[in-house]
Amino acid sequence: MTDTAHTLSTSRTLWDLLDRRAALTPGRPVLLQDDRVLTFGGLRDRAERVAAGLYGRGVRPGTVVAWQLPTRIETAVLSFALARLGAVQSPVIPFYRDRETGFALRESKAAFFAVPGVWRGFDHTEMARRLGARGIFEVYGPGSLPDGDPAVLPPPPAEGTSVRWIYWTSGTTSAPKGVLHTDRSLIAGGSCLGHALRPAPDDVGSLAFPYAHIGGPDYTVMLLLYGFPAVMLEHFALPGALAEYRRHGVTVAGGSTAFYSMFLAEQRRRPGERIVPTLRLLAGGGAPKPPELYHAVVREMGVQLTHGYGMTEVPMITMGAPDDTAENLATTEGRPPDGMEIRIVDGEVRLRGEAVCQGYLDPAQTADAFDADGFLRTGDLGRLTAGGHLVLTGRLKDVIIRKGENISAKEIEDLLAAHPAVGDAAVIGLPDAERGERVCAVVEQPPGTEALTLGAVTSYLRAAGLAVHKLPEQLELVDALPRGDTLRKVLKYKLRERYSGTVK
Repeated sequence: MTDTAHTLSTSRTLWDLLDRRAALTPGRPVLLQDDRVLTFGGLRDRAERVAAGLYGRGVRPGTVVAWQLPTRIETAVLSFALARLGAVQSPVIPFYRDRETGFALRESKAAFFAVPGVWRGFDHTEMARRLGARGIFEVYGPGSLPDGDPAVLPPPPAEGTSVRWIYWTSGTTSAPKGVLHTDRSLIAGGSCLGHALRPAPDDVGSLAFPYAHIGGPDYTVMLLLYGFPAVMLEHFALPGALAEYRRHGVTVAGGSTAFYSMFLAEQRRRPGERIVPTLRLLAGGGAPKPPELYHAVVREMGVQLTHGYGMTEVPMITMGAPDDTAENLATTEGRPPDGMEIRIVDGEVRLRGEAVCQGYLDPAQTADAFDADGFLRTGDLGRLTAGGHLVLTGRLKDVIIRKGENISAKEIEDLLAAHPAVGDAAVIGLPDAERGERVCAVVEQPPGTEALTLGAVTSYLRAAGLAVHKLPEQLELVDALPRGDTLRKVLKYKLRERYSGTVK
């Protein structure tokens, strides 16, 4: 971490961080979208005027404001305006509909709700009215944010340890939870990301995932610490997004494993051509990364890939560094920063540190989530190497118990990922009267490949050295695995629901 970034990482609040960065490099760009450029100084000044406009509408320190907005410059401005006021923000993923959005509004008791009007063919304003949301206002583009005189504002918040953020778990299980964060926990998460990636001022990043995801502030904090810009994309799809990446000279891209796979697939359609000539690094987290995917990206795209480990409850836990060894980058999630304690208890990864959330809206969920020493139970299984790198070996819920033997779904998935006829795979345990659970592999194949058979899959896994008792007993081929709308994680609970009644 540079001296400047280290100094800025001690900022008391997110507003303090923005104010200090704007004083250092007011004219440097921070957010790029289409033909628009917003500088650090412009972000601070515009956010303060919007804060005054919100104050005039009745938003005060501690007021709960929910917002369900796409990845736009206006979304970042609104968020920093609320940070200037010391309001409590409840970001809602814009792909969520009545069930998830209504749950978030009810549980957070939001007094105001910002929506994008009609976005991608869906009327968010109508949904907000249908749900009985209070204080609805639309944020749809330039000029849509309230404006006022900053002279009316009270002083900005003096401390960053109060809960001012309610994030919602991403939905890989069927019931979301409201996760409580502070400004300081978000700054700590972004500091971990920046410390590992060490971006330079002439880098250009990309925000290609929902800004309402926990990764939004994580990435934005890194921009503020290191003083470089990022391209904002409302919707990420390839090859459509490539024009914006090339236009702005993006050097750092990514998001999650699904993003890497999409870039790699597009590169394979154009052998011998760099799809983004300026790109030097893919980086992300949020979902497991098969080692073979790392090697394929480096080999075929000619860029480095660094992967990290984070969750809604802890925005950044570990991160791979570009100068780490290929072995560590392929097989581990990187190392934790100073201040992040990792403890392995009965195979489970547990965490304590400033980036860890304060708990959940539901006190009972908070009590269940932390152990007696204050460590967060992640539900992830892993181990630490002698060099301090974290290796994730699966989820507690992804341990398949077949005839009393524990089987890691991730081990099988990593082996399947190297098969040329496998685009992606999810391995689940299904109820079985004889075995307790049986191993089921659900496979998404690349277009044009011959359909796999169970026999071909088990023969391949045997040749790869997988123990016989771990071999799948059921194979399901799907056009597309069910995924969440944020970082495109596979929703295994939907697969269990779909196939639990099948007998093979």
